[in-house]
Amino acid sequence: MEVDSDIPNFLATQKQQAPASLQGYYGTFEDLYERKLWHQLTLAVEDFVSKPESGPLQVALYRSFISDWESKMSQLKLVSLGVSAAKQLSDHKEAREFLKSLTEKVDTDETRDAYVLARMEATHFGLILGDLETTKKDMDDCSKLLDGFDSVDPHINASFLRVSADYYKIKAEYAKYYKSALLYLACINIDELSNAEKTSRANDLALSALLGDSIYNFGELLMHPILESLVGTDREWLKNLLFAFNSGDIGKFEALAPHFSQENILQSNMTALRQKICLMSLTETVFKRNSDNRTIAFSTISTETKLPLEEVEILAMKALSLGLIKGTIDQVDEVVRVNWVQPRVLDRNQIQGMQQRLQEWTENVNKTALVMETEAIDVYA
Repeated sequence: MEVDSDIPNFLATQKQQAPASLQGYYGTFEDLYERKLWHQLTLAVEDFVSKPESGPLQVALYRSFISDWESKMSQLKLVSLGVSAAKQLSDHKEAREFLKSLTEKVDTDETRDAYVLARMEATHFGLILGDLETTKKDMDDCSKLLDGFDSVDPHINASFLRVSADYYKIKAEYAKYYKSALLYLACINIDELSNAEKTSRANDLALSALLGDSIYNFGELLMHPILESLVGTDREWLKNLLFAFNSGDIGKFEALAPHFSQENILQSNMTALRQKICLMSLTETVFKRNSDNRTIAFSTISTETKLPLEEVEILAMKALSLGLIKGTIDQVDEVVRVNWVQPRVLDRNQIQGMQQRLQEWTENVNKTALVMETEAIDVYA
C-alpha cells in the first residue's frame, strides 16, 4: 500500500512540536492514514482539534494533512475542521480567503449544508472587516437555502443566526438582533460559552429588548439562563430593569434610572424608554383585571402610569395602534374599554396572579351554580 511520503515526514515533524499531551495522536493519524480508515481518522482528528492546546497546530494540520484526504470524509465535518483552523489565523483577511476557498470546494448540490456553513463562517470574518454589503447578501442567499432544507444541523443554524445577530447589532436593528440572538442561543449549549461571552450576550440582549421598538414582552429572555450571567456583576441592574419593564413597574424603573449613566445608549433614549414603560404599565393594568372588569377610567391609568391625565388618551391610542390591546376609547366618559390584551410569556408573579384570578372565577361559577340549583327547585315545584 503506497503512502505519500510527505505525510509521515509531516506527522513526525509536527509530533516533535506538539505538547506532550498531543503527541500520541500523530502515531494514530499515521496508522489510520496508512490503513485508509477514513471515518476513524476523521473522528481522531476531531478529538485532536477539540483540545484547546491544539490551536497553534491546526492550520498546518489542515493544509498539509487533512487536505490530502478531504474528499474521503463528510464534507460537513471537513468544513467544521476548516472553520476551527481559520479561527487560529490572526489575520482576518487570510482567514476569510481560507474559508472562501473551502466554500468553493463544497459548492455542489450534494453538499449544500456544508456550503452554507462555510459561506456563513467566511462572511463572519467579512463582517469583522466591515464588509456589511457582502454580509447582507450572504445572509439573504443562505436564508433561502436553509428554507429549502428538510432538516438542518444545529451547528449550521447556529452559524447563520450568530452572523445575523452580529450584523443586526452593528446596524442597531434591535428587534431583529433580539430575535436572532435568542434563536442562536437555542441552537447551542450555552455551558460551552465562556463567562465573558455569556455576560456580553446577556448585556446585548437586555439592551436590545429595552430599545427594540416592537418588543413589549421580555418573558423569553427573563426565563433564559443566559440572564443569570449578569448576577453578581456591575451589570446586574440591567436584569432588574428588564423585570421592571416586564411588570410595568414605573417606580422601580425610576429607581434604576440613575444607572443609565453607565450606558449612553439608554441615556440618549430616555424619552422612548419612558413611553415604553408606560405602555407596559398600561398592558399590565389590563392584564391584572378579570375579563369582565376591563373598562378602565383615565384617572386609574393616570395613577398606574404616573402620566398627567391629559396624556392618558394619547397613551391608549398608542397601545391600540401597536396592537398591545384591542378595544375602544370613550372620550366623553373618559374610559378605555378593553376586550383583548396581547398574549405574553409570564414570570412567576404574573402566573400567581393568574392563578388567583382563576380561583376567584371558580368560586363565582360555584356560587352561580348554587343559585341556579336553588331557583330551579322552586320553578319545578
